[in-house]
Amino acid sequence: MDEKTLREHLAEAEAQVAKGLQHLAEQRAVIAELERDGHDTKTARELFATLMQSQELHIEHRDRLKRELGIPWWLDAVFSKR
Repeated sequence: MDEKTLREHLAEAEAQVAKGLQHLAEQRAVIAELERDGHDTKTARELFATLMQSQELHIEHRDRLKRELGIPWWLDAVFSKR
């Protein structure tokens, strides 16, 4: 795969990771609301676990693309602190 294509795939992977974080936050809010209202949270927690597994796969894919592009791991740590 050429560099241009890898960068396009990386941009898509970054978007999936961001979307996954949003879904996780929304599901946490659903669980909190269910708990607050005294409802069963079993199904909501199972969905949260599934979303977490998907997020881990998205992150692994993104990180693999970064490695292929030679992007150092520490760049995320530097830029995420801003």
